[in-house]
Amino acid sequence: MQLYNKLSAKERETLLDEAGEERLTLSFYKYAKIGNPQLFRNHLFIAWDALDVLGRIYVAHEGINAQLSVPAKKFQEFKSFLDNIYFLENVRLNIAIEQDDKSFLKLKLKVRPKIVADGLNDDTFDVTDKGVHVDADRFNELIEDPNTVLVDMRNHYESEIGHFKNAVTPDVDTFRDSLDIIEADLSEHKEDKNLVMYCTGGIRCEKASAYYKHKGFKNVFQLEGGIIEYARQIENKGLENKFLGKNFVFDHRRSEQISNEVIAKCHQCGEACDTHVNCANEACHLLFIQCKSCAEKMENCCSEACQEVIQLPYEEQKRLRAGKKNSNKIFKKGRSPVLKYKSMPAETA
Repeated sequence: MQLYNKLSAKERETLLDEAGEERLTLSFYKYAKIGNPQLFRNHLFIAWDALDVLGRIYVAHEGINAQLSVPAKKFQEFKSFLDNIYFLENVRLNIAIEQDDKSFLKLKLKVRPKIVADGLNDDTFDVTDKGVHVDADRFNELIEDPNTVLVDMRNHYESEIGHFKNAVTPDVDTFRDSLDIIEADLSEHKEDKNLVMYCTGGIRCEKASAYYKHKGFKNVFQLEGGIIEYARQIENKGLENKFLGKNFVFDHRRSEQISNEVIAKCHQCGEACDTHVNCANEACHLLFIQCKSCAEKMENCCSEACQEVIQLPYEEQKRLRAGKKNSNKIFKKGRSPVLKYKSMPAETA
């Protein structure tokens, strides 16, 4: 029985081209007690592989975090499958604002210690004592209240290309880094301010809101469904859009356009730009922001050194990167010293 993906991304891309089917990109999460994550993971893989589901899914004792792509014609079948799992019945599905049939090219289901790496000891506080969930309308009201502190629970490379007006955007690389920093910065306002949080789809705020209530914050709120659901509601309800720029997403699309403002800058020349790319040198693959002019000049590379590498024969490039890990470079996400322009914090409108 096949329990793992056996096709390369290139092979899968070819199959998608041949199929020519419309696909839906979506995400969901659910905190729930899963007794045997490995068994649950295998159950999901067998079912979803048969439905041609692709994506990145994490399963842990504490629940599931899924970002995936499903054939549009099989969406109802996929949803029925979820509804037959007791803790996933009617789970909120965040369907992407901008669709791309190749947002994911493989089905990767992994068992992890946690569905989000938060660095918290869940036994030390009540993870079910969460903040108040608010919709887009109420969220807009709250963030205009002078007694509100609005906090972006995402990382620097996410908020760099888009964030809510007047939001505090911590300069952090990981979610776990932000938790203590935010508490320290807002320690004087635990009782007199509304702490309003948001993230991409809501999962980071779900745990953070309970943590901050445990730490003594009295008025804790979180944006229901995150930026993805907010964008949908403002369009459907005709509400004022208070988000500036793009929403960073963790698939091949890299972002969704929420407003027309460009608040970021090219990491190589400093011109207005909010397009993330990966360095063309596969041995590097650094994720950074690059404008069209620099992309042409640098041949889609992050540095002159990488530009030299891509001129080499493919087999030589392959030999040079053999046995080397590049994940640390990839996840510098705009902080690499090879980038000539050091981006400044975006001004809040």
